[in-house]
Order: sequence, then structure tokens, then C-alpha cells
Amino acid sequence: MEPHADRTRCIGAGMCALIAPEVFDQDEDEGLVVLLDADPPREAHPAVRLAVGTCPAGALAVT
Repeated sequence: MEPHADRTRCIGAGMCALIAPEVFDQDEDEGLVVLLDADPPREAHPAVRLAVGTCPAGALAVT
């Protein structure tokens, strides 16, 4: 699994950081998504998928 975050689509809702804080965070300046781990461990995959599906801006994806 490889998570991707599109900061140009992000609206700063923060759901990703709440659901998968080991993989996503928000920057302090604009509150936009920051990808912390481009190769998360298998146990984080369900949370990453949930974060992708919950993002109101569709700014997250996985490949």
C-alpha cells in the first residue's frame, strides 16, 4: 500500500490525522495534509483506507 495526499485538494478537515495519525498529519501554517509515512505497516492499512474514504475533499488515495 502506498498512500498519496494531494495538498491542492485538501480543505484541512483533519479527518485523516484523527483516523490515521501515524500516517497523516496537518501542517501548522495552513492545516493541510502532510504524509508522514509513504509505506505504512500492514496494521495501519485499515485506518489508511478509512481515512481515504472519509476525506471530504477526496484529497487522499492509495495505490
